[in-house]
Amino acid sequence: MNKKKGKVYLIGAGPGDAGLLTLKGAEILRAADCVVFDWLVNPAILEWAGQAEKIYAGKNIKFKKKAMSSPGLTRGSSRLDSRFRGNDKSLKYIEQDETNSLLVRLAKAGKTVARLKGGDPFIFGRGGEEASYLKKRGIPFEVVPGISAGYAVPAYAGIPVTDRRFASLVTFVTAHENPAKTEASVDWRKLAGIGGTLVSFMGVRTLPAVVSSLIEGGRPAKTPAAVIEWGTLPRQRMVTGTLKNIVRLVREKKIESPAVTVIGEVARLSKELAWFHPGKMGANGCRAASPLMGKTVLITRARAQASSLREALEKEGARVLEFPAIKILPPESWQPLDSAIAEIRSFHWLLFTSVNGVESFFGRLAHLRRDSRWLAPVRIGVIGEATEKALESFGLRADLMPKRFTSEALLAELSRAGAVKGQSFLLPRTDIAPDYLRREIEKRGGRVTEVVAYRTVPSRSAQEKRALENWLKTGRVDYVTFTSSSTVKNFFEALPRSQRRRLAPRLVSIGPVTSQTLRSYGCRPHLEAREHSIPGLVNTLIQSIA
Repeated sequence: MNKKKGKVYLIGAGPGDAGLLTLKGAEILRAADCVVFDWLVNPAILEWAGQAEKIYAGKNIKFKKKAMSSPGLTRGSSRLDSRFRGNDKSLKYIEQDETNSLLVRLAKAGKTVARLKGGDPFIFGRGGEEASYLKKRGIPFEVVPGISAGYAVPAYAGIPVTDRRFASLVTFVTAHENPAKTEASVDWRKLAGIGGTLVSFMGVRTLPAVVSSLIEGGRPAKTPAAVIEWGTLPRQRMVTGTLKNIVRLVREKKIESPAVTVIGEVARLSKELAWFHPGKMGANGCRAASPLMGKTVLITRARAQASSLREALEKEGARVLEFPAIKILPPESWQPLDSAIAEIRSFHWLLFTSVNGVESFFGRLAHLRRDSRWLAPVRIGVIGEATEKALESFGLRADLMPKRFTSEALLAELSRAGAVKGQSFLLPRTDIAPDYLRREIEKRGGRVTEVVAYRTVPSRSAQEKRALENWLKTGRVDYVTFTSSSTVKNFFEALPRSQRRRLAPRLVSIGPVTSQTLRSYGCRPHLEAREHSIPGLVNTLIQSIA
């Protein structure tokens, strides 16, 4: 019996923005058995890997007593708690040989290994060291280059690292060398005389010494300089100045790693060419930081649906933590839905109250080798723009959608159109859907058939519960968002009773039904979305802070 032979892919994850991952990198992640990732890798990129095992190999945590309960601090976790990134004194780099050995073990076990590294693996990414180690041990490997922070981060700040008017030469250098070296290999004084653009990686801590050496080496103190923190991400910040004052400006603005420093005449172009502006345009034509900038928001949606909310919040500069309180599963039996589909022409109306209902229904319709033509002449009603768009993705438009995204508003629209009494309705829904819509339609003389199109079940591992408790105890979370009653229920059921009524974060609800469920747990929603949708929730949150 031939044992499957493993392989390691050294993949560049890009500088931060998940959209800058290469197509080939995404393709390999989808097929990987496991992902070994570094601390600068955007967690959104890990979603490409689906159910693959995700192993954190960037840092080794020296536990602090107050952080002992957080699974985000353990090596091997797929979600490193972002509170422990950056210049945290409790962290140290994992020894490189530990990572090397891990890659070999996984490959020898027959696994397809995606070794995911920030930026490009062969540009200050230790990719060469890992490739050499694999080669010597006969492990097949492949390198998938990534977009380097050396030019991408300056580009997001409006700085071209070369421009024939100012610089035809660019030098990339790291200011964070191997601590095992007995002496620095970078001669900053000599670099001062080369000219062109100098791009320094990870150099905030050593910036004073670097600047001093460059000036001593002959670079004029008036040379433009820029330091860009968290480049390409909504958290991006930049300070610009000259070699004379850049150290002071960085200290005043409290710029920290990860950061890229650009030194040279091209740095002055940021004022003219800056195009990436986290925040909103103010009335005076200037960009202002979004009210959510720097706020931490905990989202509780199912993992498969969390991306749209996370992306909307991150676009506004928020730091997002995920506690997927629910998981979407197929019904225990498809027979009721299949029967309803077979008899679809006996119904006057097909009502969808969620995206999940639409996707599950049409997925089953396709499984039964039927398409939208089978639904004629049934009329369709939906709640919410997202549900309407999901319906349109299957080539159909809703006959009725209320302006307010609630069951009450849908019922009112149906009643106004005289489309209730004597009419028959099919409601494909979750197994735990409130029965308000069914009861009220039946009160008005309609006939309702409810079928379970999908199940909503708790999704809370012991590790996730410990992480949640730690986030809340340490005061890290500013807001918790709830997008359904089931997210509320499973969120509170995951917490010890002693912690349920002492929540410091503000609780944000997507609509009145969700708000009522919050009240049933003794908690007042601080905010309820004016428009009961994901964009409406985010806009309400922004407006409440502004």
